[in-house]
Amino acid sequence: MLKVAKGRISYWAVLGAILFMIVQVVANLNLPSLTSDIVNNGVAKGDIDYIWKVGFEMVGFSLLSIAAAVGNVLLASTTSQKLGQNLRSDVYKKVIGFSNDEFDQVETSSLITRTTNDVIQVQNAAMIMLRMMIMAPIMLIGASFLAYSKDHQLTMIFVVVVPLMLLFVGLLLYFAVPLFQAMQKKTDKINQVFREGLTGVRVIRAFRQDTREQDRFEDANQDYTHNAIKVNTIIATAFPVMTLIMSGTNVAIVWFGATLIGNQAMQVGNLIAFMTYAMQILMSFMMLSMVFVFIPRAQASAKRIKTVLDMKSTMAEKQDATKLPESTEHELQFDHVDYRYRGAEMLALEDIDFDAKSGQTVAIIGGTGSGKTTLVNLIPRFYDIEKGSINLDGINIENIGFKELRDAVAFVPQKATLFTGTLRENLMYGNENATDDDLWHALDIAKASDFVKENPDGLDQEVEQGGGNYSGGQRQRLAIARALVKQASVYVFDDSFSALDFKTDSELRAALRADSHIQQSVTVIVAQRIATVADADVILVLDNGKLVGKGTHEELKQTNEVYQEIIKSQLRGEDDI
Repeated sequence: MLKVAKGRISYWAVLGAILFMIVQVVANLNLPSLTSDIVNNGVAKGDIDYIWKVGFEMVGFSLLSIAAAVGNVLLASTTSQKLGQNLRSDVYKKVIGFSNDEFDQVETSSLITRTTNDVIQVQNAAMIMLRMMIMAPIMLIGASFLAYSKDHQLTMIFVVVVPLMLLFVGLLLYFAVPLFQAMQKKTDKINQVFREGLTGVRVIRAFRQDTREQDRFEDANQDYTHNAIKVNTIIATAFPVMTLIMSGTNVAIVWFGATLIGNQAMQVGNLIAFMTYAMQILMSFMMLSMVFVFIPRAQASAKRIKTVLDMKSTMAEKQDATKLPESTEHELQFDHVDYRYRGAEMLALEDIDFDAKSGQTVAIIGGTGSGKTTLVNLIPRFYDIEKGSINLDGINIENIGFKELRDAVAFVPQKATLFTGTLRENLMYGNENATDDDLWHALDIAKASDFVKENPDGLDQEVEQGGGNYSGGQRQRLAIARALVKQASVYVFDDSFSALDFKTDSELRAALRADSHIQQSVTVIVAQRIATVADADVILVLDNGKLVGKGTHEELKQTNEVYQEIIKSQLRGEDDI
């Protein structure tokens, strides 16, 4: 946990919290001795002045203790909350920089748990360490020494009590710690099932699997609940057992202390002080037991966070990255590219070779699982290739910085994703300097301006989470408009016209071809429809990750069997195009 916290907390704040806690404990340790003095030298002798004098000293120590406690709590809470804030920020920044390979290694539900629940565990542990972890040892040592100074004979009671406390704490750790560590994985499971249920709710309803999914969640929920009940039951036993030990210790102290007082071997005030120190000793053990129970859980959470923070990206950005030349002419080239998913035996893409220049449209078509989306994901370098090279404007994209490369590529994924906020904010996502004229121009090209104008708020209309207040076709057109606002060198449309009807699809592609900026850029379109790709300058036909055809629609229609099969499966005849 210390490795996770290193560099993310203020050591001056930690030092201040320690100093405040030392002052608080020292002040608290002085109070029983002052009480003993009042009883022995004030009450017993009827010395009112002495009682007032020592009483004021007790008030002073009490105020000092309160002030130190406030200072410690303030610094401890500030430090722990800042630690949580920094960890959440670090994890989020790390995850945002992940390549798709890293996302494939860690489930989204687990990443959410690590950013929330795990960080909270580390945060709470930091608070406990700056409070109890400091207080307990100091109080234990100080109270033991002062108790011995009051009467060394009575301290023999601790020869029996301390081993009992240690035995109980050991049993507590043995049974509770594994259950605490298991709770994080069970939290992951609940998040996973819940997230799947939310994202797939339409599929669940369509297949009438509501009961099945409810049972899945109930199983995960019950598993977590049973584990939590077990661990909380064990922790709950700590307080009554500790109370029993404390009460037994008090009875023993009073019993033997009364005997010593009767034999005039001990003063009453010393017995009162000794009882208070005994309680402080036992409270120290109780605090330490709580620390030893909660720290292992936080340690497990810290390891999970550290795993994310220490993940080495499969894609390294070169320090001396090459800058793209400023030019109105652009070129995208795949030079005999091979790609393999991490851990896979077979190549996902093999010997992909093509090039396209400004104003040209490259269309990619093929069966499901042929590698179309994988291919376009290589352009903004979401994955790194195994062999060959991908060049943009004559420069290998591995030599271009991530920011500059992705600024040059406007990418519209298969699933149109919109963010909570206003439509204006979504459209300006890739170009913060875009004017309203730019936004409306992009909406016109994307055939989205009509339904946007129907809303009285226009560009300032609210967008719900995921764009839930728009239809699938509307979301796709808005995502296309957002890409057009970006003013990129390469536009990638990954099956982005699938939710559009044939008429809108045709009009949108015609508007794209007529746009002056698109004419200066390279356009890559992934599609399932022959009608969508037919007018492309170059059509790439993929089959099982291999490039089995390259040419225009007319050329492929005459010579390529895979392309012919796709035509037959979609069209009644040539005129349908």
